[in-house]
Amino acid sequence: MSRTRLSTYTAPPVEVTRALDALRAQYEVPTAFPPEALTEAESAANAWAQDGPARLRADGARDARDLQLVTIDPPGSMDLDQAVLLERLLVQTDHASVPTGDAPGPVAAYRVHYAIASLATFVTPGGALDAELRRRGETIYAPDAATPLHPEVLSHGAASLLEDVDRPACLWTIDLDDRGEIVSARVERALVRSRARLSYSQVQAAIDGEGSLPPSAPADLPGLLAEIGRLRLEREAARGGISMTTPEQVIEVTAVTEAEEAAEPAGADSAGGAVEPGAAEPVDSDGSAAVSACAGYRLAYRVPVPAEQYNAQISLLTGMCAARIMVECGVGILRTLPPARPEDYARLRRVAAALGIDWPAARPYPELVRGLDHAVPAHAAFMDQAMSLFRGSGYLAFGTGGVGVPADDEASDTEEAVHSAIAARYAHVTAPLRRLVDRYGEEVCIAACAGVPVPEWVLQALPDLPGVMEQTGRRARAIGRGALTALEALVLRGHEGEVFDGVITSERDGRGELVLAEPAVVTEIRAGRTTDDDEAGASGGDRLPVGERVRVRLLSTDPTAGIRFQLLQDHS
Repeated sequence: MSRTRLSTYTAPPVEVTRALDALRAQYEVPTAFPPEALTEAESAANAWAQDGPARLRADGARDARDLQLVTIDPPGSMDLDQAVLLERLLVQTDHASVPTGDAPGPVAAYRVHYAIASLATFVTPGGALDAELRRRGETIYAPDAATPLHPEVLSHGAASLLEDVDRPACLWTIDLDDRGEIVSARVERALVRSRARLSYSQVQAAIDGEGSLPPSAPADLPGLLAEIGRLRLEREAARGGISMTTPEQVIEVTAVTEAEEAAEPAGADSAGGAVEPGAAEPVDSDGSAAVSACAGYRLAYRVPVPAEQYNAQISLLTGMCAARIMVECGVGILRTLPPARPEDYARLRRVAAALGIDWPAARPYPELVRGLDHAVPAHAAFMDQAMSLFRGSGYLAFGTGGVGVPADDEASDTEEAVHSAIAARYAHVTAPLRRLVDRYGEEVCIAACAGVPVPEWVLQALPDLPGVMEQTGRRARAIGRGALTALEALVLRGHEGEVFDGVITSERDGRGELVLAEPAVVTEIRAGRTTDDDEAGASGGDRLPVGERVRVRLLSTDPTAGIRFQLLQDHS
């Protein structure tokens, strides 16, 4: 076994696993699938392998294997929900589509083909697997492993849109005009075959002219993704929506490769690999699976590349089309986010003034945020505070269970029916491998576009889905927060008493948020004196210096309770 030299701020994998196992036990995270559910999944996968494509076509599904679809995901991903093909339309076409409510008669300039994994092909309503999926709700991601929504025989196998294999899909066809506005949209069951498995870094390199895609991928994909993505961002801005690309905490792994395991001399350095949060095993930065052993975990900040933002706009576009189709047919489930309260905006204006950020009364909030630079401490602090406006997300099931259909005019929607960050109606339909509700939303839209009744099993489940998703989502969020708390404590263990540089990004009632540059830690800090102030020279004020660079001393680390810092006086 090779000896690995860890970086200064690295958490040992044994301690990380111990802390995360305790966290999973605390929140009763499901472990192995019940035998009956696993048997159903394996039988469905085997049935697909035997004659699934032929049965799908016999049931009326479209054979769309001629489409040059590709997947774009983090490196190493196996649960591939979406595959995309983008086209530029040179002439106006006759659209056999479900209208989406936009102005009549616009010329379509772009066509988006978006294939979403069809889980209804594999899950029998009312069966053992269906019951287990309702218990799980969504995939739970942790640094050491993911707890999947579906058995891997489906999520990493028969249902995943893997490269060069036939797969069932819910195939969206969305036409846009030359400004990126929706002209028409429809969805249908289809048989598809992804041509290439791409990563965001690959696509971004191609957009930047610094790399190329494999020959199996459409040559015009990078340019069209950037072009359509920018148009959709412009449309978002025009609606009053907001997408913030702020730095996010990610977990990286210091790893030992198979080659080094076999040949590395004692004392040699290990190779460094990156792992997406929730990945089951470390991967190299190019997505290869050469890593065999994790030597430790560390925290870092990552800013999403533009290709991720552009791809996210395709997903948001699809969710907006799904919401419109659901409302038009009178049945569905929306993802909602109530608008911020006037007092929240008033508080945010006070924060802007305290940070020296000019916010004219007539300037809309989304426009202000788009002009900020997260590299500037005061701007980063404001953007962190701005995120507090986007709270209270939920789901609204309508058209069944006594809940009325939202108004035809989006402007007339009640607060319960809107998604304020997107500034439009929105539905979750693009990640059914990882989120339960998406399977039901897709089936509503397929039925509506085909002009047939929504399946009874969908109608029966809709009233309970908001509660199921809230309960399971609360568990997933708790695991996510707890995992970061544990990782932050473990990477800093042994450094008690040391002084670190950071920035205070928020303050309320004497408590604020502290962001360290290295390691990538985001934690709470309190104003005022502590019992150690006299010796350590802490600030005795009651207010925290929001937006300023500070120096803090690490007092304690605990994987469960978190970490404690002390603000020092010389924080200028």
